[in-house]
Amino acid sequence: MTEPDSPGSEGGGTHPAGRRPKRPGRQDWSSWPEYDAAAAGFRGYWYPVTWSSHVTGKPLAVTLCGEKIALVRDGGQVHALHDRCPHRGVPLSLGDQQFPGTLSCPYHGWTYRLDDGELCAVITDGPQSRICGKVRVQTYPVAERLGMVWVYMPLADEEPHPIDSQLPEELVDNAFMMGGRIEPRAGNWRFACENGFDEGHAKYLHRTSLWRLFKAMPTWNITRIVPEGRWIYRVQDEVHWEADFPGVGRWTGKRWWKIQPPKETFNLGNTGKPKKVDPVIESREFPGFASLSMPGVLRIAYPKFIHYEFYVPVDADNHQYVGVMVNFTEGWKTLGFYAKYLGAVRWLFHGQFSGQDAWMVDVTDAPPEKLYRPDVSLTAWRTLAEEEFAKKRAETGAK
Repeated sequence: MTEPDSPGSEGGGTHPAGRRPKRPGRQDWSSWPEYDAAAAGFRGYWYPVTWSSHVTGKPLAVTLCGEKIALVRDGGQVHALHDRCPHRGVPLSLGDQQFPGTLSCPYHGWTYRLDDGELCAVITDGPQSRICGKVRVQTYPVAERLGMVWVYMPLADEEPHPIDSQLPEELVDNAFMMGGRIEPRAGNWRFACENGFDEGHAKYLHRTSLWRLFKAMPTWNITRIVPEGRWIYRVQDEVHWEADFPGVGRWTGKRWWKIQPPKETFNLGNTGKPKKVDPVIESREFPGFASLSMPGVLRIAYPKFIHYEFYVPVDADNHQYVGVMVNFTEGWKTLGFYAKYLGAVRWLFHGQFSGQDAWMVDVTDAPPEKLYRPDVSLTAWRTLAEEEFAKKRAETGAK
C-alpha cells in the first residue's frame, strides 16, 4: 500500500520513535543547485525579447531575467538601457528622445547617451549641470537576428559571445522563410522548457489538438537521451501505438479517420517515417527529432520544416514564449509556405496546440515531484544546464 500524496498524509498518524515515514518522490532540486537557483533565468546568454518591427524611436519596456529594460531605436540601431532613472526611479521607457543618440527621463529631463548610458544633460538644471558625467545607467548588448531583437544579459562584466554561436547552426548557414509568434505566458520558464522537451506529454495532452486531427499519436515509447555537441537529443528506440494495460483495458490513439501509423521506428517528426525529407534537414543528420540546448532552445525537426521554441525568462513567475517555424526554401515557393502558415499553422500549431502547453505550464507546481521512466528527458536537461552554466560561471569568474 502506498502513502497518499496529499498535505494531510505528511503529518498525520503515530509512528515509532516519533519518526514520520519518508516522503516519496523528489522533494527539491538540490541535485542541480545552479538550475534550482535559476528561477529568473540563466545570465550570460542572448535572449529574444520582441520583434524588430516593434522597436522604434518610442521607447519600449521589456523585462528579462527579472531586470527592467528600455529598448529604443536610434539611427536604425536598437539600444537597451536599464529602465530606471537614478534620480527618482522613474522608468526611462516613459521618456523620449529630445536629442539624437539620447533618451530623456519624462520627469526632470535627465538625458542619457544611448551607447554607454552616461548622463550627458539635465534639461531642468541648465547647460552647466554639475551632475553630468557623474551618473550612468546600465546598458545591454543588443543584436537583431531572425527578425527579432536579442538582448544579452551579462553574468559578470564579460563581453558577450557572438550571438550566432548560440543560434541553431542550420539557421546561420542556410536561407529560409519563417513564421512565428511571441507572447507573454504565466509560469516559470523552466516549466515551459521542460514541457517542450518532455518525452511523455505530447502523446496524451495533445491527442485532442486539431493539429493532430488526422494523425495518430503513439501511446508510449522507449526513448534514450543522446548528447551531441551543445545539444541533447531524444532518440526513439521503440514506438508503440496501442497497448493493453493489465486490469484496466486497452488504450489506443488510433481512430478510423486518422492516417494509419507506420510499423517502423522513426526519428524525424512524431507521427511516422517520412517519404521525403528537405535536403537541409536531411544533411544535419539529427539523431532524434527533439533536441534542446542552453539557455532553453528547443528544436523539433519535421521532414519539411523545423519548429523552434525559445523560453525567455521574465521573472520567477512569468516567461515569454517565442515559437518560430522555419522552412528552408527561397523564391516563389515561399508564397506557399506563408499561405500555409497564415492559413493554418499559426492558429492550429502556434495557437491551439501550443495553448495546451501553456495551460499545463501555468498550473505546474514542482518540486516536490515524483518522476517516472520517460522523465529521463527532464533530468538530462537539468544536468546539461547544470554543467554548462557551471562552466560559464568559471569562465567569467562570476561568484
